[in-house]
Amino acid sequence: MRKLSLDIYKKFKKNESKAGIFLIVCVLLSIIIANSTIANYFNDFLNFKFGFELGSIALNFSSLSWINDGLMAVFFLYVGLEIKREIIDGELKSIKQASLPIIAAIGGMLVPALLFSFVNIGTLTHKGWGIPMATDIAFAIGILSLLGNRVPNSLKVFLTALAIVDDLGAILVIAVFYTSDIHATFLLYAAGVFAFQMALNYFGVKKLIFYIIPGMVLWYFIHHSGIHATIAGVLTAIAIPANAEKRKHSPLEKLESLLSNPVSYIIMPLFALANTNIRFESEMMKGLTNPLGLGILAGLFIGKPLGITLASWMAIKFKVAKKPRAASWKQLSGVGILGGIGFTMSIFVSILSFASPLFQLEAKFSILVASISAATTGYIFLNYLSKKADSEKVKSTKPEREPIYNAKEKLELA
Repeated sequence: MRKLSLDIYKKFKKNESKAGIFLIVCVLLSIIIANSTIANYFNDFLNFKFGFELGSIALNFSSLSWINDGLMAVFFLYVGLEIKREIIDGELKSIKQASLPIIAAIGGMLVPALLFSFVNIGTLTHKGWGIPMATDIAFAIGILSLLGNRVPNSLKVFLTALAIVDDLGAILVIAVFYTSDIHATFLLYAAGVFAFQMALNYFGVKKLIFYIIPGMVLWYFIHHSGIHATIAGVLTAIAIPANAEKRKHSPLEKLESLLSNPVSYIIMPLFALANTNIRFESEMMKGLTNPLGLGILAGLFIGKPLGITLASWMAIKFKVAKKPRAASWKQLSGVGILGGIGFTMSIFVSILSFASPLFQLEAKFSILVASISAATTGYIFLNYLSKKADSEKVKSTKPEREPIYNAKEKLELA
């Protein structure tokens, strides 16, 4: 397994910077389109519904829903496979290393929620405490990927694991506090399908098709249960076998390799194009000084890095967890800043939190400002740290100057 894992990693490292730049281009393009004369046509495309019917099963969603609920489930499948590989044979192999992103994610959810609640006590917007809890995994990883090999792999794995736990926590919060209709019957069906996938793994079934088709059924049941359907990707990743037959690659490795380019160059860019579609209006600026806007800014830009860094420090200090290999505390805090990229997940929670279009507009703009601030600050800080480390490395390896002898000393030496 180790050889293909290294091959995948080398291939990923080679393409990740390009994928990150492409993602940023798509973000900028989406904002330009949203504020141009073709904005209405683009919105029509996002709202255009299409699908199919198969007996009593009907799947008919807008383009935006297919991207956010369908394609992003594939994205979560991919990152789930990455995390599983790292747990089995990588940076998260030890319990102490695996526990750090979980503890950091909990801190990164609690502190922003508390900050938002403190700023919004006694207001109509107090229900939005869940908005700054989430990390947009696609954008956070996209920004970190711009740094390429200037940050250790352990840090990338840490951010990926943290963001997954963060988003699972956000999905749980949505399910418990922001969803009025949870359909228990569909949840039971979903549990049955997942149990079937795990049984296939237990009995040694290696063919990927026997996991992918049930994974689609799992997605359907979870979607109809009222819980965010992307969790189906994570559950399917858990079920995919990681052990291989003699001289063959495991199903996990094969699927991870297969999904690498589609996720980087199709799914994430489409996600960026569809979800950065924010039209700037004068009312938005006023929202930054209201409790709602201030709570979101404080939660994402201050609460996130504070919660992640503080929780990580406590976990490592009390020897509950282990610091990522080859990563410094400053780099860990830089990743904490990137955790403040709430973006689409935060926007999703804001829509569920408020029925008022005005509150939704203010929240969306505040999330955009906070997320861009976190992305820019985190990137600049981590890039500065890498350049500083390179400079110190060059100084430490600089050869000593040869001693200078005068003419008399040279004659004596001769």
